[in-house]
Amino acid sequence: MGFFELLFISVGLSMDAFAVSVTEGLVIRNSLHKRATITALFFGLFQTFMPIIGYSIGIRFASMVKNYDHWVAFVLLCIIGGKMLYEACQPSDGKPEDDKGIRYKRLFSLAIATSIDALAIGLSFAFLEVNIINSASMIGITTFILSFLGVYIGFKIGNRLRSFAEVVGGLILIIIGSKILYEHLVVGTVFYGL
Repeated sequence: MGFFELLFISVGLSMDAFAVSVTEGLVIRNSLHKRATITALFFGLFQTFMPIIGYSIGIRFASMVKNYDHWVAFVLLCIIGGKMLYEACQPSDGKPEDDKGIRYKRLFSLAIATSIDALAIGLSFAFLEVNIINSASMIGITTFILSFLGVYIGFKIGNRLRSFAEVVGGLILIIIGSKILYEHLVVGTVFYGL
């Protein structure tokens, strides 16, 4: 998997965290920089470690599903992308919550919820024999940056970008999944006679 493919996956995975960060920014009344940094750290760290956990689970089973790995990656990415598209279409009441300071339990729950997709990506990375440390680092750094920006955007312009971010993220993951399937089925058949 090339750098740009990994970057696109990283951005796609970061869209959930970005969207949540935008909504977090809506309720901030003070300590913007501190709140943005802590939110981004929560999301970035979880998005770093969840793919490693998924990879560790997947690597144990990779040899058993080697002939089907491209289908596994395709299905996982499409499910994740489809979930993001579905969530983007759900109505939101648009009401910001009261600013109650940094709520660590809430951030912890949100970080887990937004990084489940990264766990599934880590699982598919095991089948694709991707360098998990480089991949997880890029996903975590991308998520940190976009989450940090998301809090500021939410603070500045409100809730308008949430659905758009989820749609873009979902589409990116579905496109990457389709590309992996295409490469294995069409390109692999032509060049390797698979």
